[in-house]
Amino acid sequence: MAGFRTTATIACLMVSYGASAAEVPAAIAATGEIILFQAHAEGAQIYECNAEQSAEQFGWRFREPVAALFQGGNTVGVHYAGPKWQIGNDVIAAKVTASAPSPSGKNIPWLKLQVTTEANTGLLRGVTAIQRLNTVGGVLEGTCETAGELRPVPYAADYVFLKKQ
Repeated sequence: MAGFRTTATIACLMVSYGASAAEVPAAIAATGEIILFQAHAEGAQIYECNAEQSAEQFGWRFREPVAALFQGGNTVGVHYAGPKWQIGNDVIAAKVTASAPSPSGKNIPWLKLQVTTEANTGLLRGVTAIQRLNTVGGVLEGTCETAGELRPVPYAADYVFLKKQ
């Protein structure tokens, strides 16, 4: 039943998702960079139940993303722990350098990431930075009861792959 709920929620996100981007906050702006390509992601943010300040209190902590990347309705790649993005045999890794709250404040934040492992070939060649924009969902808050329990939370986002001018 939980799998059905997750699938249904992702389907609702896909139907309700609107591609109109709000203005990109200055904190994650692409100053001096140009867009190489964009991909829409649909997937889940995975959270793990961990001990908080005291061993008696447990809370959800972000563990990793898992998502498919789409362009023009076609699956072109995947996004997963690292964080990493893979298109074909090419993989890049990145680290978060800046964050801004989503415009609604109810979705995972918008991010700017700096590439730490570059691709030598393919569509990801030359990518130096990534923006995560137009996020929908992906937030899990509150307490949990069993350390190590995992919980996927559906999310959608647009990833903009950039290179320096």
